[in-house]
Amino acid sequence: MTTIIEPAARVEAPTARLLLPADASREEWEATRRAGIGGSDVAAILGLGGGKYTSPRHVFEAKHGRPDEVSSEAAEIGTEIEGFIARMFTKRSGIPVVMPPGTLVNVNRSWMLANVDRYALDETGQVSGPLECKNRSAYQIDDWEDGKIPDAPAIQCHWYMAVGGWSHGYVAALVGGNTIRWSRLERDEEMIGYLVDYCGSWYQRHVVEGFEPPADGYEATTNLLAKLWSVKAQTIAEIDVVKAKELRARRADLKEQEKALAADLRLVENEMRLLTGENEVAQAGGKAAWSWKANGTFASKKFREAHPELAAKYTHMVEAIDTEGLKVDHPEIYDEHRARVLRVPAKGV
Repeated sequence: MTTIIEPAARVEAPTARLLLPADASREEWEATRRAGIGGSDVAAILGLGGGKYTSPRHVFEAKHGRPDEVSSEAAEIGTEIEGFIARMFTKRSGIPVVMPPGTLVNVNRSWMLANVDRYALDETGQVSGPLECKNRSAYQIDDWEDGKIPDAPAIQCHWYMAVGGWSHGYVAALVGGNTIRWSRLERDEEMIGYLVDYCGSWYQRHVVEGFEPPADGYEATTNLLAKLWSVKAQTIAEIDVVKAKELRARRADLKEQEKALAADLRLVENEMRLLTGENEVAQAGGKAAWSWKANGTFASKKFREAHPELAAKYTHMVEAIDTEGLKVDHPEIYDEHRARVLRVPAKGV
């Protein structure tokens, strides 16, 4: 007699239990997520999120109920095509997968959470480990060749192993929209121990005790801070004079370094341009070294002057917000939607 294994019977996470079912409301899910550290938080806390879209500060704000209200289109699409990536993983690997039941929590540490994309099954139909699905740009194909897994998704998979107690896990990626790469990760106790200790200390300090994380140099943090507070017009923040002088001096020094590096960079790139000459691609040893193609910003003004008739033909009216009118009629709303710009006057403290 064949035994049919129902999905509920497949919940095999040796060190985790179900905290919130998958069909819970969005409000319940967000509240649960704020109560601990999940897989997507770990890479950001460690500074492995690329720095462009997420950072430790993002995690801090989200845990205190101030999430970034603008979700990226890439993240939305990634969620939508998880099913396709999972199916292709099964097709390529022969390993069946099932939907997880919802949010898991570690039985010993209530702050350790996991929302696994899929469960990978063994030959008996029992859960053998987590599957993490990623959607990545074609520019990242080299990061996934020869069985390699980039740091961020590898860390996320290890976190799930830490929460659930599995001995291994899988990461599958759709790269460039037409290439599937997948790898198996074995449990690394040293790595897991580090993650638990570091994230545990971070959670206690910045979530439980509420201390803000220090400033960092990630682009994502810059973008977040620019829209984090509702600006109070004409108000002044009093800063310690010593601290203000220190920051201004450091900034001035870094600006000088930035100028010197920019000049050095231009020198190197101009030498590359000279070596390329009238060609589009430069190669060395039979392999592409760099390219210099006409694929930059279109010179509209030059085009209008050289081809006025064509310019007229291909000029179309587009909808645009009358920002000057909005500024006059609704100054408060106008200010609410302006980006904040940090400016440091040459003369000051």
